[in-house]
Amino acid sequence: MKSLYLLSVFLCTQLFSSQVLIHHTTNYFGPNANPVPEFTDALIPQNTNVTLIGDYYFGHGDNTFSNNIKVEIPLIPEKVSVKVWKTLIEYYSVTDEIVSRRSMRKNNGFATGDFYIQTRIRILSEKKNSPSLVLNSTLKTASGSDFKNRRFFNTAGYYFDVELGKSFVFNDSFIDEIRLVSNLGFFSWDVQTPNINVQDDAVMYGLKFILKHKNISLENTFSGYEGWIKRVDDYGNKPMVFSSRLNFEVRKTLWFLQFQHGIKYFPFEQIRVGVQIPLEHLTPKFFDKK
Repeated sequence: MKSLYLLSVFLCTQLFSSQVLIHHTTNYFGPNANPVPEFTDALIPQNTNVTLIGDYYFGHGDNTFSNNIKVEIPLIPEKVSVKVWKTLIEYYSVTDEIVSRRSMRKNNGFATGDFYIQTRIRILSEKKNSPSLVLNSTLKTASGSDFKNRRFFNTAGYYFDVELGKSFVFNDSFIDEIRLVSNLGFFSWDVQTPNINVQDDAVMYGLKFILKHKNISLENTFSGYEGWIKRVDDYGNKPMVFSSRLNFEVRKTLWFLQFQHGIKYFPFEQIRVGVQIPLEHLTPKFFDKK
């Protein structure tokens, strides 16, 4: 009887020790797993638009190619919209060091990302002496693949944030407009451990500075979030990034090129190219007067 007891204790100990403690942060996963949420210019579009994006993440032992599609549909033009996006597919190649650090099973492969669903509501309209205010409510599903290779979380998340934006227009100047945008919100996602599931909560923040000249604009954005969980010194649920994006508008279609630098706990550099296409004929006309 004593031998049977000792055997059961040994088997339970082995089972527990075989479970790896996974760090659900940007410092231990791929670049598309739980990135710093993007925010816009505190405006809701008048027409439906589709954005197609290609990304290349590099540096720090992880090279990732991915594509992304975003669709924003204004239910009430310039007032209320629904936005959906997803990383369709990514190809990754990492070093042996990264495989060991993240407890991955292989060095390269393909994965598909999470669905994000967002509702956007304009709370305040921009006026001469007051800014615009947009409220965003976002759900991140647990639909991403290849968790065993630390590409996407196997848990869901959500965030709420507000965008505050104000434009300053100049006449007879090379710079036609300067727009300032700030972002503040609450971000939460589940963290699974061998014994219990907990929730990591974070404060989101961001600042954006936009310069416009005719059909060209330059956006510089500083953003990040700070979670409360800390297991090791480089746990990494406090990522911080800076991005610079150049936009070209050609016949209402917006083309853009972006470089993003991971300042802290986001060990990736990013080059992004994309196009935003307006689809006026696919814009709902719920409130058209006949």
